[in-house]
Amino acid sequence: MKSKAAVTAFRLSVVLGTAWLVGCFISGCSSQQRASLSGEILKPGPERKAAPDFKLKDADGKEVHLADYRGKVVLLDFWATWCGPCRIEIPWFTELERKNKDKGFAVLGVSMDDEGWKVVKPFLTELKINYRVLLGNDEAAHDYGGLDALPTTFLIDRDGKIAAVHVGLTSRKDFEDGVEQLLKAPSKGDSGRVSLPALITGAR
Repeated sequence: MKSKAAVTAFRLSVVLGTAWLVGCFISGCSSQQRASLSGEILKPGPERKAAPDFKLKDADGKEVHLADYRGKVVLLDFWATWCGPCRIEIPWFTELERKNKDKGFAVLGVSMDDEGWKVVKPFLTELKINYRVLLGNDEAAHDYGGLDALPTTFLIDRDGKIAAVHVGLTSRKDFEDGVEQLLKAPSKGDSGRVSLPALITGAR
């Protein structure tokens, strides 16, 4: 995983970025700024690219693939226990899971904590997280664009394609509206599925 210096610098960048975003939410942003920050508008179907598959383990040591969730709408959240904005968003995801799990929807959390399950498992209990959480690694981070900020959250449609990317603290309504729209949309099958080595550049 990353060196201590790199981790410290990364965490500082998250804190500074979060402060800016919180200020924007409090003082008010233009609709164009908000859309740019949160990715609140879903990408049109033809412009969506396939979400990279991964092989990560959950808290029970079971191997999980993103492909296991094909046919469902997935909210894929990369986060960490030390990330303040992540703590704000996680209860929203818990509620989305509760309300929509029987409608073909699933939340997957991917923890990027270097300390592993020893810090993640108590956090899951503390926040009463009701969805599946996996332990991330450098390969998964690379495949999803490098994860320059946490949280970074992807809305994935039933065909396994990226419909929206949310980097940093995002409004609850953006997530709720995006999930609702994707749940209403039918699957279009496997046609046009391609690999995606990096998502962030040009992903919005």
